[in-house]
Amino acid sequence: MIRKYVLPLLAFLGVIFGLYMVHVGAQRPLVAPPAAEPSHAPYKSYVAGSGIIEAATENIAVATPVGGVATQIFVKVNDHVKAGQPLFKLDDRNLQATLAVEKAQIGSAEAKLSVDEASMADLKNQLDFYQSVSDARAVSREDLDRKRFAVQTGAAQIESSRAQVAAAEAQMHATQVDIDRLTVTAPVDGVILQVNLRLGEYAQAGPLATPLLLMGNVDELHVRVDVDENDAWRVRPDAVATAYVRGNPELSAHLRLVRIEPYVIPKKSLTGDSTERVDTRVLQVIYAFDHSALPVYVGQQMDVFIDAPAVAPTQPPSAAIEGDRP
Repeated sequence: MIRKYVLPLLAFLGVIFGLYMVHVGAQRPLVAPPAAEPSHAPYKSYVAGSGIIEAATENIAVATPVGGVATQIFVKVNDHVKAGQPLFKLDDRNLQATLAVEKAQIGSAEAKLSVDEASMADLKNQLDFYQSVSDARAVSREDLDRKRFAVQTGAAQIESSRAQVAAAEAQMHATQVDIDRLTVTAPVDGVILQVNLRLGEYAQAGPLATPLLLMGNVDELHVRVDVDENDAWRVRPDAVATAYVRGNPELSAHLRLVRIEPYVIPKKSLTGDSTERVDTRVLQVIYAFDHSALPVYVGQQMDVFIDAPAVAPTQPPSAAIEGDRP
């Protein structure tokens, strides 16, 4: 009974299930709609690139020449600062104590100089008195020479004391410079874009993955465009270009060329696309644009299209050989 009815039925069901799975597997997966409408090139022939918005001065990662604990932070994000304006200050108590000691040493050196100058004046008076004696027999030559040597020694002592005062003042100046270095100031006029330092935190010197402060001049914004090295030859300095705000292709701006950096570098700015090549090299082209009507920010990506000459279609090798035959 089982062999006659059940086993054939199971075999038939297995075949039906297999055909169903083949049918399901052959169907194309549903493609998710894009999160935002992609930008469309306004030119018939063009070079496309991904651009990163940056300040006109480039994004300046403000650093400190020496490490220390932050005791004062004078700015916050979005503050407009002038060149030379203090940004933050590090602990300088040890240097202030050293400065006080050096000021006392200057006072001591100046007091010693005053004593030496008074002694010198006394020695000169004695020498003048000995030289004013008209009777040569009243003053021995040995005493007169001793007074002359005493005046020369006094003069040398004064020069030594003056050198000590100058050295103490130079040391105090060097300490004052070290104190001034602990107050980091703005290198240019600009806007504070990031503040990654808090009161009481240790500010490390040298290049950092996360800068202590990030600033730049945003009166004019630039967009740094990465052009694939295979298309670099098509970029012309006089070509027009247009940038679109990523996420809203209705927002665009005409670009003005600032410069083409004549050094091709490995690609660093990634768009996040899973099909994006990361092993390529790019030519960086910097454009400026009017951002008054665009809600964009430094660090934001833009889709950039540069008008470029069309690429002539290439013949396959076989067609080229056939065309060369007489």
